[in-house]
Amino acid sequence: MSFWEYLGGRHQQLLTDAYQHASAVFQCMVVATVLGVLIGVATYRSEWAGNLATLATSTVLTVPSLAMIGLLVPIVGLGVAPTVITLTLYGLLPVVRNAIVGLRGVDPSLVDAARGIGMSRAARLLRVELPLAWPPILTGIRVATQMLMGIAAIAAYASGPGLGNVIFRGLASLGSANALNQVLAGTLGIIVLALLFDAAYVLLGRLTVPRGIRV
Repeated sequence: MSFWEYLGGRHQQLLTDAYQHASAVFQCMVVATVLGVLIGVATYRSEWAGNLATLATSTVLTVPSLAMIGLLVPIVGLGVAPTVITLTLYGLLPVVRNAIVGLRGVDPSLVDAARGIGMSRAARLLRVELPLAWPPILTGIRVATQMLMGIAAIAAYASGPGLGNVIFRGLASLGSANALNQVLAGTLGIIVLALLFDAAYVLLGRLTVPRGIRV
């Protein structure tokens, strides 16, 4: 069976796996973004706190993803739970680091001007600092999403959702007629999803970042 014949015969299942893969990455990135920005907001004013937050989140990346999932399985079981926890933890570093860098890069004179017109600290953060720090934060989100696309495939080891199941089935049946087709379909599917997500982020940036800041 050729690759195109395999796609034609399995397209429904492949689309379902692709949807589950994209959904898992998207939902985990939403959680990682919220947590990462909150950590950045809480630590960017202090040098040691910012360094500690960056160190703590970067330490997670030193743990192999397969080992991370394996360690979580005895605690939370198989399926979605270890996938969500792993992806969220791995997605934190780029968001936290870029949030801290972005917030520290805001022109102090703009913050002083906002203070001078009577804005509270919360108002300055929400209306001045975070909007100006949004471009680097969005870059961190893009980097984290691309990284999680690949890591999500490993979640199939713990019966997680997504295209990793297609790849693992192919690897488990090497030598059979469709083994290579399965691995290729899963791999290409992840690449396509990564490109689509990145294109969506580019569009989001054009819609949310003022032209003056982009320039």
